[in-house]
Amino acid sequence: MAYNYDEYLRLEKMPTLWCWGCGDGVILKAVIRAIEACGWNMDDVCVVSGIGCSGRFSSYINCNTVHTTHGRTVAFATGIKLANPDKHVICVAGDGDALAIGGNHTIHGARRNIDINMIVINNFIYGLTNSQTSPTTPQGMWTVSQTAGNIDPTFDACKLAEAAGASFVARETILDPKKLEKTLIKGFQHKGFSFFDIFSNCHINLGRKNKMDSAMKNLEWIDSITASKTKWEKMEPAEQMNTFPTGILKHDENAKEYCDMYKEIIAVHQGKRKALTQDDFEKKI
Repeated sequence: MAYNYDEYLRLEKMPTLWCWGCGDGVILKAVIRAIEACGWNMDDVCVVSGIGCSGRFSSYINCNTVHTTHGRTVAFATGIKLANPDKHVICVAGDGDALAIGGNHTIHGARRNIDINMIVINNFIYGLTNSQTSPTTPQGMWTVSQTAGNIDPTFDACKLAEAAGASFVARETILDPKKLEKTLIKGFQHKGFSFFDIFSNCHINLGRKNKMDSAMKNLEWIDSITASKTKWEKMEPAEQMNTFPTGILKHDENAKEYCDMYKEIIAVHQGKRKALTQDDFEKKI
């Protein structure tokens, strides 16, 4: 299928400020393709991004956009969705933005199961601010905040989202853009909180300081720590511990969505007000 990217991009913002070889561009392209496949009008789409390399997402995509404060993407997106339940809201955040300062909002977005599509661009580091440890930085890796090697356990974002109540949870990498696109389509079409943990490379601020001095070496490392869900389920427990499964990890189509529940409350209260007005009228007669 041929895509006219001119319709979806703010060309006056090109070229992007992302580093050469950065995976953010691959994810941007996959998101655009998924929006096209879903048949969404860009006037009905709102992209909310925070601070960090992923924060630039809202600068480049040609739809309604909000570039907000660090860690507050889900909070802003929740308000946007509740005010405009018929619109399509996409959150884009980095691993630090979504899981550290914004971790609380991510949990409650998932808990409410509000119909938001949350994309976490997970490059395992605070890339924009020069390599501090993030919640997903692997143990032992060098960062500017832990120069002797990271001792923090690595956060599994998908397990967090599942436990918090997200009704659609998936993990993909930028190594297979077509598979990523298909997974985004399924999540975008799902009604409820759709959570995507997308592994991407930061060979500038993670890789070159950890013996992965090129985009390809960084991607080869990502490939070595991931396996399809089908393959992962056949692994021994010890091997599973060091490998992240990719694909759709949870898809609950029966979970109640927050905007729908909110509509029910409004309808009930409107009915009560109507009944009260009618009772008052009859009393006066």
